Amino acid sequence: MRLNKWLVAVPLSLTLLTGCSLLEKLVYRIDINQGNYVEQEAVDKLRFGMTKEQVRFVMGSPMLIENGYPDTWYYIYHHTKGHEDSIQRNLVVNFNSSGTLVDVTGDFPAGDAFFESLN
Repeated sequence: MRLNKWLVAVPLSLTLLTGCSLLEKLVYRIDINQGNYVEQEAVDKLRFGMTKEQVRFVMGSPMLIENGYPDTWYYIYHHTKGHEDSIQRNLVVNFNSSGTLVDVTGDFPAGDAFFESLN
């Protein structure tokens, strides 16, 4: 009967000593992807002077277009893999008042051919 008490007490005390972090690592967590997955290959297709429709065709719909600032589009990608730290990548696409592409900023640089003609 004493042995049964020890079989319960030892694992319980080890759990209390190590804290919840050990148990947390044992629990499976799925990978969570949110937002727009952006690849450099797609950003390289963007050209100065593209219309909003053309940018939407290449990049997809933006994650965010702020009220009052319709000429700035945000492509935001947030990835959490299991118990690891989250990763966030941003791409900001700016248009002028006539709706043509003028600038690309964020974690993805504009391609070398950004300022080449659209033809």
